[in-house]
Amino acid sequence: MIRELLLPTLAAASLAATTAAEAREIATERATIRVTEVASGLEHPWGFEFLPDGRIIVTERPGRVRLIAGDGTLSPPLAGVPRVRAQGQGGMLDVALDPDFAANARVWLCYSEPGDGGASTALGHGRLDRNALRDFTVVYGQQPKTSGNLHYGCRIVFDDGDHVFLALGDRFRRDQVQDLGNDFGKVIRLRRDGSVPADNPYVGRDGARPGIWSHGHRNIQGAAWHPERRELWTVEHGARGGDEINAPRAGLNYGWPVITYGRDYTFLRIGEGTAKPGMEQPLHYWDPSIAPSGMAFHIAPTLAIPAWRGNLFIGGLKEQRLSRLELDGQRIVHEERIDVAGNQRIRDVVMGPDGHLYVATDAPNGRVLRIEAAR
Repeated sequence: MIRELLLPTLAAASLAATTAAEAREIATERATIRVTEVASGLEHPWGFEFLPDGRIIVTERPGRVRLIAGDGTLSPPLAGVPRVRAQGQGGMLDVALDPDFAANARVWLCYSEPGDGGASTALGHGRLDRNALRDFTVVYGQQPKTSGNLHYGCRIVFDDGDHVFLALGDRFRRDQVQDLGNDFGKVIRLRRDGSVPADNPYVGRDGARPGIWSHGHRNIQGAAWHPERRELWTVEHGARGGDEINAPRAGLNYGWPVITYGRDYTFLRIGEGTAKPGMEQPLHYWDPSIAPSGMAFHIAPTLAIPAWRGNLFIGGLKEQRLSRLELDGQRIVHEERIDVAGNQRIRDVVMGPDGHLYVATDAPNGRVLRIEAAR
């Protein structure tokens, strides 16, 4: 999702007026930052975005979508959202604004959709009208549905054109990830009208799902469009170690579960090692795991912390830190981990329209926090 390009003046004014709890100042390697609470009282927030009028739209995993006003007030749950299977890791997950939101008021949601056979990840959109999503339409459903409540993936990213990417988890069916006849552990690429682009890599291939862009992923939990390199980046959970950053490209195989830098939860080796011809190496991996979550690039016309320009930020669930990654092209050359949330799980990271970073904490009383330069 092209979060870095939303720069309305109304948003900046609204965010500046936020009343919040006492800020914390933190000395990091390159800047002293201030962390301020924007909103609290959210039940396991999962994804959020800034509306052009300065409000924030946020999902809660149990199945709700809310709006956050400039003073931190939470709206009642929006009407018209789809029913979800809110069990385990499933529920109402990612949210994104259509690139043409100003004209069509379209909000995209990714969620665990119940149905015959269990549940699967689904993608759809509705029109935001006051406190409701009107005419919600399902655009894509992961196939097949399966039992279990793990590894839904579920991040939404738009490119510079008419395409939307849907990042999917393996639904804990790792033995089926290398099969192109299902959607387990895949990145899906569609047109925004829901049709499959003719230049997708497996269009016309017998036995392959035509929406597939890349495969061999385990459980993608963060994804973003690199605003300078103009390419998709993702971050996914390994098992015990082996969390990966990738830049998925058309038709490429990212290895799971044949190759991985992690081990099973029993400490046994998974697959055939860490490399194999025809399978891609990650841009970066963690061992031990940090359980990465949302991700955002700190690149925009307006930057609140210039020393962080070009850095990649990834939340940590297990690590409970914000990882700041310095890049040289696609190479990660340095990492700093910052406790911005007071030892709480960080679920999503967003580059705000005011140039500040924002994070959401995954907790029964979840919060949205703003990260800015200390004055």
